[in-house]
Amino acid sequence: MELVEMFSWPFMQRALIAGVLVSLCAALLGVSLVLKRYSMIGDGLSHVSFGALAVAVALGITPLYFSIPVVILSAFFLLRLANSGSRMGNDAAIAVISASALAIGILVISLTTGMTTDVDNYMFGSVLAMTGTDVLLSAAVSAAVLILFVLFYHKLFAITFDENFARATGMRVELYNTLLSILTALTIVLGMRMMGAMLISSLVIFPALTAMRLFRSFRGVVLCAGATAVLCFCAGLTFSFTNSTPVGATVVGADLILFLLACVVQRLRKKN
Repeated sequence: MELVEMFSWPFMQRALIAGVLVSLCAALLGVSLVLKRYSMIGDGLSHVSFGALAVAVALGITPLYFSIPVVILSAFFLLRLANSGSRMGNDAAIAVISASALAIGILVISLTTGMTTDVDNYMFGSVLAMTGTDVLLSAAVSAAVLILFVLFYHKLFAITFDENFARATGMRVELYNTLLSILTALTIVLGMRMMGAMLISSLVIFPALTAMRLFRSFRGVVLCAGATAVLCFCAGLTFSFTNSTPVGATVVGADLILFLLACVVQRLRKKN
């Protein structure tokens, strides 16, 4: 009966639809990002999105319309910096941009509007923050991610495991890396409404790491990561509703439990 009551509320219906779609996209993209050692890019881009949100609120601009292009540009910049041969490594570049964007956001907020409820929702996430527009955007972006992921599956596989070989065969590696970064940026911006800037990176990292403990093939990892992300989000959302806990933290808790179980399964396999 509680489940029937749960999904009778429009805000829970919106949260379920948008959350499942964003979780699925984050997990699929997360496999390539983790294998390419870009796993913390989600955390960096979420902080950039928060900084952009703060500026948008201060200027009276619709947050999503301002955040999306800013985060896409930041993702493109991070990718170019990582591939430019700079002495600054991937993790250092992400840390610099992440900390700078978060500091700018906090400074702008403190000098203008203060910590409003809307900003707090973006920081820590809230099911009540999901709107019909968020659901439509999530559906559109998810459709684009899934279609592009299927169409360019073999290309993404190639650039994930051996960029140099892919480049030697004439593949436009920079183009596909850019595509990956843009799709990741869009997914991060949309997921912040649900998970918050502090926890959105977990949707990118945990499902991929869990799947890698259970499967060895790229296809197996991708399929398992997608299923894991959807399962953990639904479990987290349900537990959150029935026990009045924060959605973002509860989903991460579900991801953590499944990851630990996968680690146990992996260890038992090695023993046998």
